[in-house]
Amino acid sequence: MTIRTGSTGTGRPGTGSTGTARTSTGSTSTGTAHRPARWVRARLRADPAAALLMAALAFTTVFLAAALPRLQDRGADAALQDYVSHRDLSLSSLQYTSRTRPTDTAADLAAVRHALTGRLATALPLAPAGEAVGTRARAKGDLNNPGYARIAADTAPKLDLLHLDGLADRVTLTDGTWPTPAPADGPLPIVVSAEAARTIGIRTGDVLDNGTGESGARRTIVVGLYRVNDPLDPYWDELGCPARACLRLDPLGNDWWQTTGFTDGASLAALARWGGGADDFWRLPVDPAALRADRLDRTIATVESFLNGPDARALAPTSGRADLRTSSALPDTLTRARDRYRAATPLAAIGPAGAAGVATVVLFLAAALSTDRRAAEIRLLRARGASRTGVLLRLLGEGAVTVLPAAALATVLALVLLPTPRWGPAVLAALAAALIALAAFPVRAVLARSRPRGPGGPRRLIGELSVLAVTVAAVAELRRRGVGHPGSGSDPLLVAAPLLLAVTAGLLLARTAPPLIGRLAALAGRSRGLTGFLGLARAARDTTGRHRPSALPLLALLIAVTSTGFGATVLDAVDHGRTRAARLATGGDTALVVPDYATVPEAFTAAAAGLPGVRAAAAVRVEAKALLLGTGSDYTKVTVVVADPAQYARIAAGTGAGGFDPAKLTAAGPGTPVPALVSPDLAERFAAGPPTLHLTSGNDLRTTVAGALTATPALPDPGLPFVVVPAGPAAERLPELGKPNRWLAVGDIDPEAVRALLRDRGLTQPTGILKLIQDDDAAAGRATHGLPPGYAVHSSRELAAQLADDPLQQAAGHLFRYAAAAAAGFALLAVLLTLLRTAPERAAVLARLRTMGLRPRQGLALITVEALPQALTATVGGGLAALAAAALLGPAFDLSTLVGAGVGDALRPAALPVLLPTAGLALLVCLAVVLETAVAGRRRLTAELRAGDRL
Repeated sequence: MTIRTGSTGTGRPGTGSTGTARTSTGSTSTGTAHRPARWVRARLRADPAAALLMAALAFTTVFLAAALPRLQDRGADAALQDYVSHRDLSLSSLQYTSRTRPTDTAADLAAVRHALTGRLATALPLAPAGEAVGTRARAKGDLNNPGYARIAADTAPKLDLLHLDGLADRVTLTDGTWPTPAPADGPLPIVVSAEAARTIGIRTGDVLDNGTGESGARRTIVVGLYRVNDPLDPYWDELGCPARACLRLDPLGNDWWQTTGFTDGASLAALARWGGGADDFWRLPVDPAALRADRLDRTIATVESFLNGPDARALAPTSGRADLRTSSALPDTLTRARDRYRAATPLAAIGPAGAAGVATVVLFLAAALSTDRRAAEIRLLRARGASRTGVLLRLLGEGAVTVLPAAALATVLALVLLPTPRWGPAVLAALAAALIALAAFPVRAVLARSRPRGPGGPRRLIGELSVLAVTVAAVAELRRRGVGHPGSGSDPLLVAAPLLLAVTAGLLLARTAPPLIGRLAALAGRSRGLTGFLGLARAARDTTGRHRPSALPLLALLIAVTSTGFGATVLDAVDHGRTRAARLATGGDTALVVPDYATVPEAFTAAAAGLPGVRAAAAVRVEAKALLLGTGSDYTKVTVVVADPAQYARIAAGTGAGGFDPAKLTAAGPGTPVPALVSPDLAERFAAGPPTLHLTSGNDLRTTVAGALTATPALPDPGLPFVVVPAGPAAERLPELGKPNRWLAVGDIDPEAVRALLRDRGLTQPTGILKLIQDDDAAAGRATHGLPPGYAVHSSRELAAQLADDPLQQAAGHLFRYAAAAAAGFALLAVLLTLLRTAPERAAVLARLRTMGLRPRQGLALITVEALPQALTATVGGGLAALAAAALLGPAFDLSTLVGAGVGDALRPAALPVLLPTAGLALLVCLAVVLETAVAGRRRLTAELRAGDRL
């Protein structure tokens, strides 16, 4: 596209009536015709700085538009993979079983595995490292050999028997040999773990008496001992007790040891005879690293098909096993993961929606400023006969040279730096941002000149009312349906509700700010100085329509503050909700629980009260299986809490669960019923007469209802009925109630200090079966912190950290913060664009005022007063809009997924989370205004006067 000059007569620009060029003397020359200049090249050479700034703006906007969806996808995939990988293999695998046939060998099992994986791998990603293939005997065998260790005299140790393909790759033989094929009439060769052999007393070469079965006497011979390379490897889940002798508890006290032995792959028929039958099994786990959050529905449907659908029916002939049975908990695991993902998606998308709104406003602002800057040029083109379509195409071609390469580079960079399998949403977002950056200026330039009109008018009013109607509808729908509930999914209208509130607040502020600033200017005019009046008057003029783009920086800043403040409110509510949930579950900040055979010693209680950070502490007794008897046959199961009223009231107040007045638990005197605080359902049920507590020991305690509590610290589950009685009067009547079995405390307490103190002064060392339980827990990798079984120190700090250690929550929080930073950056850019556009005019005004005696400090104050009202109005209005959004939308938000525990509608307006981003953005804007003014003030006076004359 070119620009042709030298038109003559009434011909169009670029064409002459005779096709010749006129010389400076008026003569014509046919041999030296003026060569037309190309439009794009001429425009880029005329203003390279503007072209570079537009390319940089397009690059930044498109990169963020492509990066935010990629970040969300990466976070969702990482959360899904972490969730599935931390489940037991039994919950993330497909389990296949078939009755062992007399001719089965290890090769037959491998062939079936190959057939199954060949069919499954076409639809599901499998993890070969977790596959388990083998045969399991249906019945256990006793170890009746004399001299073997027994826990209960009448109960012999027991033996599971399996064949496991690839056993030698996961264990190390420490003694003897590997099993050989079973002889026709001799004992079945097996290997057992050396640790189990040490516990039970088994030695290499022992012939084990396994009792009798359907085929008669059962015997096995231990030909070798092995050591498991990694006893805590999840691979061993549901494969018996291969690493040690496991402790098995019986309610009647007939406890026993149990371990697992392994046979050779050629002895499957003998294994089936030994166990009264056997089952071949194939455990095929799904590979968590290959799962994708956006394909969860498809994955769940595929798994269901392999369980009960056509794929399941096709597996039997494929594997050659007509009786092949399939079971799996994988659909439930994936469904829970999908519900978590859907609940977190709308919460995580609110921040990017706000950043997208601010970026769009900035692009429109840049287009408006470009239109103002080039208004004379566009009028000249129209005056020379250019059509609106021609101007539009010229401006689009000019923008394509700068915007499209920058947008393409930004998109590729985002795709490369943030790899994830799904690229569609990122490319679509980048394309939308690029189209806005490309078309905003040409379309505005053409429409602004084709439909001239004054500020305001009915069209603006209709548009604002339409935005208000959409906002009201979005808020109403969001409050009706809610956001963040498990499985709720994402709705663009609901995600955009905070953004719509910000836009509505911006439009309202754009109408109310000019009269307000004008009124302030009138008040300032009554004072002696002119700086305040002149600055406010210019600010009021700028916001009333003389410079139409001035409303866009206000809108960008307000949207940024609103979205950032609302996101900060959500994150703050999540942190507080997590802390509160952890404290409620703990019963305070720290809680000690002792086993049934022990009590909390007074020495520990006295010493623990002096630990650093302890604000309040109470030793309580909890009876979990008491009965509350009313009149007649009316009774209910309750949990009894026996505590000192004053100490327990401080715990309740510090925890925020069931605060009460200790005076309510003051007993009237000896022989009278003990006052009790009960849960609301019990207060209504037993209001007619004093109920009686019947304890598990058979003793009774007469009580009288002194009040009702909705919750109590010692009982985390608020749905269970409870009774709180004072320790002193209760212990006087029943001494057993004076023996505390819990210790609760509030304050910034180090749980390790409590555990160390407990080990020094509060432990009752276990013996007998309790010692065995402690050793078994330690061998199984269950953390005990060096405490005997039944002893536990719970910390709300540790529980909150455990709840926060969730990639889904972390990804949502990171996305909120990235989006908030992007919104703040775009808002600051909007202010800077406006300042740079109006800098020549302000500099000219300052120069003229300097010639009339204005001092430099007064000039700085003038520009500051002119620029800050709009910025401060926007930041304050954005903060108020964020508080309003939290108040209006808070009841609809369920933050349980982000918290990690059930908290319900925990989103409420909070001033501090909104104040921090509001003050931060206001400070940045003020610094930008002052810095720009200081730079402009150092320019030469004569140059600024000439610049002002050209405006």
